[in-house]
Amino acid sequence: MSVALKSWRANEGLKHLTVMVWVAVNVFLFWRTFMLYYSGAQYYYLHKMLGLGLCISRASASVLNLNCSLVLLPMCRSLLTFLRGSQRVTGRSVRRLLDKSKTFHVACGVTICIFSVVHVSAHLMNLVNFSARFSEDFPALNVAQYRGQDPRILIVSTVPGVTGVLLVLVLFLMCTASSYCIRLSNYQIFWYTHNLFILFYVLLMVHVAGGALKYQSNVETHPPGCIQNNLSSDSWTNHRAAVEERAELSDRSQTVCQEEACFHPHFPQTWLWVSAPLCLYCAERLYRFIRSSTASVTVVSVISHPCDVIELRMLKSGFKPRPGQYIMLNCPNVSSFENHPFTLTTCPTGKNETFGIHLRVLGDWTSRFSQLLLQSPNSSEILPMMHQRRYPTVHVDGPFGSPSEEVFNYEVSLCVAGGIGVTPFACVLQALYDDWCQYKLKRLYFVWICRDIQSFYWFADLLCGLHERLWQDNRPDYLNVQLYLSNSQELQSIGEERYRFLSSRLQIGRPNWKLLFQEIGRANQFKRVGVFCCGPKGISKALHTLCNSNPHSHTAFEYNKESFS
Repeated sequence: MSVALKSWRANEGLKHLTVMVWVAVNVFLFWRTFMLYYSGAQYYYLHKMLGLGLCISRASASVLNLNCSLVLLPMCRSLLTFLRGSQRVTGRSVRRLLDKSKTFHVACGVTICIFSVVHVSAHLMNLVNFSARFSEDFPALNVAQYRGQDPRILIVSTVPGVTGVLLVLVLFLMCTASSYCIRLSNYQIFWYTHNLFILFYVLLMVHVAGGALKYQSNVETHPPGCIQNNLSSDSWTNHRAAVEERAELSDRSQTVCQEEACFHPHFPQTWLWVSAPLCLYCAERLYRFIRSSTASVTVVSVISHPCDVIELRMLKSGFKPRPGQYIMLNCPNVSSFENHPFTLTTCPTGKNETFGIHLRVLGDWTSRFSQLLLQSPNSSEILPMMHQRRYPTVHVDGPFGSPSEEVFNYEVSLCVAGGIGVTPFACVLQALYDDWCQYKLKRLYFVWICRDIQSFYWFADLLCGLHERLWQDNRPDYLNVQLYLSNSQELQSIGEERYRFLSSRLQIGRPNWKLLFQEIGRANQFKRVGVFCCGPKGISKALHTLCNSNPHSHTAFEYNKESFS
């Protein structure tokens, strides 16, 4: 039980602590702002006019300010990569927390959507009250021009109203296009609508500069509720009678105000919240644009693999990634603005300066990109091999950090891949093939599940080569390979003699995860095992559950899931 608790604390403890702090800050901001507008003397007359709509709208605005600033930080990929690579700056637990930056980005986005609905609903109440409770005694507080004015006119005739409608429209497009079904079916819609965030922040700055809500600036000389000489006749009679009745029961010193109430709009505070994160994000985007545009990328070779997978080898000066990292790839011939993440399957070394990726043709962008890469040469002239084909221009942004970098920081690691999800671990295997002795890693369990047996040929040579290398170095127990063919209808085998090692490791069906964890636990007692997954949600969920509730051994399992932001 203590081991299971230790595993849960390692996997979930810091994440849940961060979420609790974030929720607590949101609750604190909401409650503090609500009480300020509910009982603050400077908002006495405004609250009397608008009621709870004022308190809720301002409290939700505080939550929106916080999350509109935080939502940008998880998208600063270069900054996160720097923090991940700085061993002295962050420990393993913090680096694993940084891997959940995309989840935090989504949480902030959902919070913005929810509190935007609350904010808009409260302001609709305020518009109705501005019209129904038009004040003739304090004209400066009014937004309506006369009592009973149509609230819809206020929406289209004021800066906060117009910008508010546009903000809701932009946020609706960004929110709906971020849904999983749209991202999966048409990534372009998600990409282009998500870049409306620039317009969103511009509108946000203009929105808060409208100055519709005002506070009383002379509370000392005009205490709220005092007798005023500037009241209208009806209001004067009613107000004076009420004050005289209170004066008979209390001190009569508060009878006449020293001066009339003065009201001023608030100085916009939203820019104080979002300016620093927005500037940081813009600077990071500019840095990435310059970095990806200035250094040219040369496509060295293109190899077509089974199951619609293409291997792309490239060369870029000064490009020094680490195994497990990923890049953002842009091809202007396909789309000038779209950038897609791809895990590096080969990193530059002292002997070979090229780096490579494997991409699966799935969707409009990869289909068009593959056509450009594999199109036949136009010239019929016989040329040297390197000049036979002219490849399209590509830009590479990165590299960026990912959880797979942590594979080498454990003595024992379990890597589980589903289909093309093997790409993060291919670079790890390549690094071990080059020099496995330089890493802390002492044992690697590698599980690969595919529906088509042809998929195993993507990295068959690499797996067999690493196996032979370890046998030559007298470490056959270093690598434990398990291959699973999930489609039982294709009862085939890897028949080539040079792939005999893979054929002996091939099984039909799916892994028994509980049994696998028990075996790893018995063989590695009192150790921390890093569990890495890149595959379908079903596999990820099963592994995550076992890592948190493993009671079968004295081994702690730390879960790491590959996720591109």
